[in-house]
Amino acid sequence: MEIPNYGNLEINAVLFDLNGTLAEGGRIDDEVKHLLERLAEKYTVVVLSADTFGTLEEEFKGLPVRIERVSSGAEKAEIARGYEPYIAVGNGNNDVAMLESAELAFCIIGPEGATTDALLASDVVVRDVKDAIGMLLDERKLIATLRG
Repeated sequence: MEIPNYGNLEINAVLFDLNGTLAEGGRIDDEVKHLLERLAEKYTVVVLSADTFGTLEEEFKGLPVRIERVSSGAEKAEIARGYEPYIAVGNGNNDVAMLESAELAFCIIGPEGATTDALLASDVVVRDVKDAIGMLLDERKLIATLRG
């Protein structure tokens, strides 16, 4: 995707954190699941999670999404490098290294909040993951935000 005065982004995958980003309390809204299905038509969609609430497999059953269990932010960043170049979407301290290494990084400030470090490591900040996915599905929204 070409963003005027920002750059040309060649993206292989979109990497998501689970809790606080895609899910609240370990559960994913049905609308978010539908948006992930649409996004998977365009990119490889990957969820990297420590699975704090134990819902990882259940929430993504039947969805065209890869899931990767991680135990730390360092492990999350290491796995993320295997998907380069990628877009990252997260909200917490264990997402910072993944966000910093991304071609484009979104911070989600949702009901579970976000850390200052995740915010500072991001290019775009939104209040809901639906907004981030919406920008990736309609790149004009992303261009409107990022153009110089």
